Amino acid sequence: MKGTLKGMMRYLKYHALGNDYIVLRPESFQAVLSQEVLRLICHRNYGIGSDGILYGPVDSKSCDFGLRIFNPDGSEAEKSGNGLRIFARSLYDEGLVREQPFSVETLGGIVSCKVHNGGGIVAVHMGEVNFNSQSIPVAGPPREVLNEDISISGKVFTFCAATVGNPHCVVLTDELSSVDAQRYGPLIENDHRFPNRTNVQFMRVIDRRNIQIEIWERGAGYTLASGSSSTAAAAVAYKLGLCGSEITVHMPGGDLQISFGNGFQATMTGPVTKVCEGVMMSEMFGKTFQSGEGR
Repeated sequence: MKGTLKGMMRYLKYHALGNDYIVLRPESFQAVLSQEVLRLICHRNYGIGSDGILYGPVDSKSCDFGLRIFNPDGSEAEKSGNGLRIFARSLYDEGLVREQPFSVETLGGIVSCKVHNGGGIVAVHMGEVNFNSQSIPVAGPPREVLNEDISISGKVFTFCAATVGNPHCVVLTDELSSVDAQRYGPLIENDHRFPNRTNVQFMRVIDRRNIQIEIWERGAGYTLASGSSSTAAAAVAYKLGLCGSEITVHMPGGDLQISFGNGFQATMTGPVTKVCEGVMMSEMFGKTFQSGEGR
C-alpha cells in the first residue's frame, strides 16, 4: 500500500438523510489518497464505512475553501450536494465559519453555502442546471437531452439528462422500486451513451410541488439520499412543466427542498446530522484488503 502512515489520524463522520460521509482534514491525514486507501476507509467491514470521503479544506485561489470529494470505489467526484452540506456543517462545528454565506470550490464548480439552526440545516446554492448533451456529457449530436428512450436489458425507459457539475440521468416512471434502481441503475450508469458514466435517478411526480426518487449513484451504488440527484431530478420536473419552482424531493432517507431562480439556478436545503468523531489507527491500513469484496 502506498503512503506512510504514522500513529493516529483524526476523522469526522456525518450523515445527510442517511447518506454518510467521512470528513478528513489534510493536516491530520498522513496517507497518500490512493484508490486502495480510499476504498479501505469507506469499506463497511474493514474500515470505518461510508458513502464517500470529503477531503478538505484544501487551497483555493477563488473561494473561501476548496474541497475534494471521493466515492467509495476510490474515484473522485465532481460534486455532491449532501457532501457539501456535510462539509459546511463540519466547518461550522469547528468554528471555521459562521452562519453567513461562504464559498466552496469543487471539481464541479463553485457553490455558496449557508448554515442555519446551529448547523442542523444547511442551504447550498448548487449553480445552474444544464441539459445540454455536450456539457453533461451524453453521446450523439448537440441537443437538450429531454424525453429520450433508452433500452436496458430489454426494457425501454424514457429519460432526461442534466448536469449540476456532475452528470445525471433521470428516468421517468409511474412506479418506483428500490429493486429496479439496483437492477437497472448500474447498467444505465455504465451505458455507452454516458462517456463519464452517470448518476441515475428513477423519478415519480407526485404533484406540482412534490417528486419521489430512487437513486443509483455513480461510484457508490444504491443510496438513500443525494443532494445533486435531488437537484437534477427536480430540475427535470421543472423543465418539463410537471412541477413549479419550489419542489420537495422525497427519498428513502428523507426529504430535501429544491428551489429554482432565473436560468435554472438551483438552491438545495436540508438537514445534516453529526454521527461521531474519532481516530483511525495505522494498524487498520496494515490489514489485507481485497477491493473485490463488498462495501
